[in-house]
Amino acid sequence: MTTTQPLPNAGLMRRLGALFYDALIILALEMMAAGLIIALLQAFEAMSILNVAPYIDISDMLSKHPVWSPLFTLYLAVVWIYFFVFFWTRAGQTLGMRAWKLQVRNQEGGRITATQALIRIATSAFGLGNLIVLFDPKNRSFQDIWAKTDVVVLPKAN
Repeated sequence: MTTTQPLPNAGLMRRLGALFYDALIILALEMMAAGLIIALLQAFEAMSILNVAPYIDISDMLSKHPVWSPLFTLYLAVVWIYFFVFFWTRAGQTLGMRAWKLQVRNQEGGRITATQALIRIATSAFGLGNLIVLFDPKNRSFQDIWAKTDVVVLPKAN
């Protein structure tokens, strides 16, 4: 979106609102992703391809097994990270950001790269990096500063 005036950077409350919306969406995605793996492993157990002994069941194995547990955790982390990278690099907005009329952009006003998205995730401290907005004169978060991005408030559609 090209405008004659620069768009204002988002304040803390808008960012937290969008983060809350996205947290609900990610929670649902994580439950579906975990359910898919549990259903797949349950099918393998039913076909005698997988034996969960000495664990009580599939979920016990996924939470305690020395190999399966870290792999399952990594899988869930990849789902979570991919959510943000996918939306930020395609449209500059997650679903929560769309609801709050926010968009993440590079400093030239264009789409961010996958590298910038990963830097934003790595430096966000699970959303706590947004608290820096209160102290930054340009309303930038910690992750914006490191990734060289801006989260702007989009104008209302006419």
